[in-house]
Amino acid sequence: MKKIEGGVCAPQGFKASGIHCGVRPNKTKKDLALIVSAVPASAAAVYTTNLVKGAPLIVTKENLKDGKAQVVICNSGNANTCNANGIEIAEQMCELIANELNINKRDVIVGSTGVIGQPLSIDPIKNGIPELVANLSDNGSQIAAAGIMTTDTKLKEIALEFEIDGETCRIGAIAKGSGMIHPNMATMLVFITSDVNIDSALLQKALSNVVKDTFNMISVDGDTSTNDTVAIMANGLANNKKIVTENEGYNTFVQALYTLMTDLSRKIAKDGEGATKLLECKVDGAETKDIARTVAKSVICSSLTKAAMFGADANWGRVLCAIGYSGANVDVTKVDVSFKSAAGSIEVCKNGAGVDFSEEKAKEILLEDEIEILVSLNSGNESATAYGCDLTYDYVKINGDYRT
Repeated sequence: MKKIEGGVCAPQGFKASGIHCGVRPNKTKKDLALIVSAVPASAAAVYTTNLVKGAPLIVTKENLKDGKAQVVICNSGNANTCNANGIEIAEQMCELIANELNINKRDVIVGSTGVIGQPLSIDPIKNGIPELVANLSDNGSQIAAAGIMTTDTKLKEIALEFEIDGETCRIGAIAKGSGMIHPNMATMLVFITSDVNIDSALLQKALSNVVKDTFNMISVDGDTSTNDTVAIMANGLANNKKIVTENEGYNTFVQALYTLMTDLSRKIAKDGEGATKLLECKVDGAETKDIARTVAKSVICSSLTKAAMFGADANWGRVLCAIGYSGANVDVTKVDVSFKSAAGSIEVCKNGAGVDFSEEKAKEILLEDEIEILVSLNSGNESATAYGCDLTYDYVKINGDYRT
C-alpha cells in the first residue's frame, strides 16, 4: 500500500471540480464542489448523531437507500440547516446536477456546510452548475477540496494504491473540518472515492466500523456538527473480483480505508480552529476496547489539558483528572503517563502518582507541533488513539464573530 497523488480523482473513472458560484460573498473563496463517477457506484455514508440535522443529510440518506450513487455535490458558506425550505433546496440541488449530467437525481449525494439557520438561495447554485460541470477534470481534487472549506486553513486530501486479486486498486478522499468537531458520528464532511468492486452492504459495514477508531476519535472543541457526513462511492472499475464476503479482499480494502481515514483524522485535528499543535492520546493496557476509547477521548476533550499543551505545561494532573471523570472502569493506581514528541519523551506519572522529571526537558518536548500523550492503564491488552489539538486564544477569536 502506498500514497499517491490525485485525491478523489486518483481512482479510475472519477473527475472533480470546484467553483465560486456566489453562496459566499468572498469571490476569492470556492463555494461549490462536484465529484462524478463515470458509472453508478456502490455507496455508503455515516452521519451526525446530532438531533438537529442539515437538510442535505436527510435527502442523501433517502437517496442512498438503494446503496448506489454517482455524484457528490456540496456547497460551502451555508449549512442549509434549520431552514423551512431546506429539504426543497437540497432536492433541487440533486435535480439540477442530475439534469446537467443526464443521470438519476436519486444517485446524488448532496452536502452543505457553513452557517446554520441562514436562508439559502438556489439561484447561485443553479447558475453555477453549468460551469461546475464544464470544469470537471481528472486533476480536480484539490479545487473540489477548496470548494468545501469553511474555516479550514489547509486543503485535506489523500489517495492510496493497493492490490486486490492482482488488480491495482485505488482509494482517495477530500475532507473539510476545523471546528464544531466532536466524537459521535464521523466528522465534518469527508467524501471518499474508490475503484474497488464491492457490495454496497459490505461497503457500509467497512465504513461504519472504521469510523469508530478514526473520525469518532477526533475532538477539536466538544461541539458535534449538524451536517457531519462521511460518504463513499466505489465504482468497481478496478475489475477485482466483486467483494461479497468478508474475505482477504475485504480485509485489504478495510486496511486501506483505515489508513486513509486515520490520515484525514490527523489532518482535521491538526487544523482545528486556532490550533498550533496536533495532540494524540494513545491509550494501551486497557481491559476492553471501549475503555481504551473512552479514556483516550476524555483526555483529548479536556479543555484544561488542551490549554496546558498550548502553554507547553507538563501538567499531567489534568490528564489523570480527565481519566478519572471519563466514566471508564479504570484502576487509577495503575496508570502511567508520558509525553512524547520529535524532541523526545518523558515519563511524568507512574502508578497514578507523580515522578521526578525535568521541567525543562518536558517543556522542550511540548513545544513541538505534534505531541503524543501516552497513557498505560496496565489492566489488559486493548488500545485506542484519539486525535485533537490545543486550545488557543485564536479559537475564541474565530468563533466570537463567525456568523457576522
